[in-house]
Amino acid sequence: MRMGLINDRKEWKVWTVSELTLAIRDNLVSRFPFISVEGEVSNCKASGAGHIYFTLKDQKAVIEAVLFRGQAARMSVKPAEGMRLMISGKIDVYPPRGGYQIVVEKLQETGIGLLLEAIERRKVALAAQGLFDPARKRNLPLYPRRLAVVTSRTGAALRDILRVLKRRSAAPRVVILPTAVQGADAAKHIATQLTRASAYNLGEVVILARGGGSREDLMPFNEEVVVRAVADSALPVICGVGHEIDVSLADYAADVRAATPSAAAELVSHQSEVLLKRSREFRKDCAFAMDMRLEEMRGKFNMSHAAHLIRGFRSRLEESMRRSDDANRMLKSVTLARLTPLRRRLELAGRSLADASPQGVMERGYACVRLKNIAIHNAAQLSEDDQVELRFAKGRADARITTVHTISGDKEQHEGI
Repeated sequence: MRMGLINDRKEWKVWTVSELTLAIRDNLVSRFPFISVEGEVSNCKASGAGHIYFTLKDQKAVIEAVLFRGQAARMSVKPAEGMRLMISGKIDVYPPRGGYQIVVEKLQETGIGLLLEAIERRKVALAAQGLFDPARKRNLPLYPRRLAVVTSRTGAALRDILRVLKRRSAAPRVVILPTAVQGADAAKHIATQLTRASAYNLGEVVILARGGGSREDLMPFNEEVVVRAVADSALPVICGVGHEIDVSLADYAADVRAATPSAAAELVSHQSEVLLKRSREFRKDCAFAMDMRLEEMRGKFNMSHAAHLIRGFRSRLEESMRRSDDANRMLKSVTLARLTPLRRRLELAGRSLADASPQGVMERGYACVRLKNIAIHNAAQLSEDDQVELRFAKGRADARITTVHTISGDKEQHEGI
């Protein structure tokens, strides 16, 4: 394409985007056919095809890099967040995006990244102060009715949380405390909102959340001011920052760590929804039981005319009479079975009593000797010429004692031997 003449009337070419991009690529490839660069790995991601894309950075600049699947399979070291690497390869430009990157052919680990070192030192120091102690962590309320959410008002995390809660029939009422979640002042704003939620009791539980991002983007959640605000909160705190693989120091200080903001919303609403479902099922069961009972009573009421009542009464009366007769017969049988041995025992006892009575003894040929109405049981009680009365089983007689024969103790003892 040609343009008109300007000033010196010289002509110049207007490049197309593709032409300029290809020219830049040719220039870079020829200028840097093979280079080595050292820096810290960030934003490391693996594609579904097995390629690894990451950023290499220092304190002032970043450069994109790619390690293709075939090359990665031959390497013992793989890029990871926070690693310090020396990579070697060629510069390339990817025309569809107009960006340049290093195609990695070799890499060598040179140490842990400065940012990761700083986070690790802070983690050790705060742990020593007890901020991550499991004994400090509190259980979440089972059925919270109020929820405070500390996050960006325009971020994906808030949309995810509200979407999950919208599905829940028993979701708690939400109080949003907006804050910046990345940048230089983000940590201070986050800590302020956490303190506010606790001071004004804005919920029964607090969710601290943000979506995924690079380690630099998530750095505010590793700042000491945020970690202390989480640990000092009077309300239980759920930390749902980044993706499942992202772990910040705020996660260690929180009462519960959720893998994502959506998972945090699930934690505070799941039990309430389960309870609501159970109550609904119970209500249905109660309604069904009441309907069945009413139907049964309705049927009984419809059958309650006079003839039916008379038949029912007569049937119950006849049944009661039969039961009474059966009980009477049973009582007689049991009584007779009980009385027969008792009568036999009474008869035997009477016989034994009669045999042991004085009358019974006298009927066996013995007599009772009485002197002045006193029964005599020892000959020593009598003297010669005493008038005694002899009583027999039948009748009596008077007698006089002519001779008394007594037995001495020594003789009795002798006769006993």
